[in-house]
Amino acid sequence: MTTIAYREAVQRALREEMRRDPAVFLFGEDVAEAGGVFKATKGLLEEFGPTRVFDTPISESAIVGAAVGAAMMGMRPVVEVMFADFTTIAMDAIVNSAAKARFLSGGEFSAPMVVRMSYGAGARWGAQHTQSVEAWLMNVPGLTIVMPSTPYDVVGLLKSAIRSPDPVVVLENKQLYGKKEDVPDEEFFVPIGKAAVRRPGQDVTIVATGYMVDRALSAADALAAGGHSAEVIDARSVLPLDVETIVGSVTRTGRLVVVHEAPVFGGFGAEVAAAVGAQAFGYLAAPIERLGGAWSPIPFGQVLIDEYLPSEQDIVQAAQRAISA
Repeated sequence: MTTIAYREAVQRALREEMRRDPAVFLFGEDVAEAGGVFKATKGLLEEFGPTRVFDTPISESAIVGAAVGAAMMGMRPVVEVMFADFTTIAMDAIVNSAAKARFLSGGEFSAPMVVRMSYGAGARWGAQHTQSVEAWLMNVPGLTIVMPSTPYDVVGLLKSAIRSPDPVVVLENKQLYGKKEDVPDEEFFVPIGKAAVRRPGQDVTIVATGYMVDRALSAADALAAGGHSAEVIDARSVLPLDVETIVGSVTRTGRLVVVHEAPVFGGFGAEVAAAVGAQAFGYLAAPIERLGGAWSPIPFGQVLIDEYLPSEQDIVQAAQRAISA
């Protein structure tokens, strides 16, 4: 076991896959010389050289568009969209080209590519550099979307994503790049589409993504101090979604709280709530609680960010409402 940070986990997964397969290559804004704006690709240029790790002009549409073409011709590109907000500029390539390649070609072509994006409101990057975009992309058949919350999952999910036969969006929360944990030295994978039960419990199920998993775990500690047992589920993969694990938990606890960074309306939590309502309605002992960012562009000031994001106390109160209903 070796202790590594989240950003180092990105480096490890890319390094292992690039050593294994010469078709894997990396490009994007500042990923080479600078090692990425968050240093998640540091050292890769030195090992693999400028033909497999290179910087691009500031054009997300060109970056992702080139990746689609390379993937359809047999390569395995990994591209970085520096901030997930810039997905808007690359949306046509992601939605109308990458996601539909297999369908429109009758299976003759696919686009086995990875689009890495940083997201998250807690690092004070302003309204145009911090949005959570999973709900923008969840309505697109042909895409896979993962949101690793730990260094272990970064390694395992990114490696699985690179080997996927179709396009995968990997959303990396900026608040987590410095998070450290012990990771096995031997090669391993995390299956896409399988949630993780981070903490077992009996009184309420809390489903979270990304950085909100840490806050959900802290909330579970606070609830435990008050005599309540919360089960915390890290969705990890939002498309496909592990409905089975979530529904199985709710059938035991009878209560559900869903928390994510994006605004509640139309968010990831709505799909979780709908799935539970359809498959476990008879087991619910309380209304489903949904928590997310405020209905507002994301502010810059730290005080306002703290108000914008769901807090540990917000999650505790939502769980208590469900338990006392």
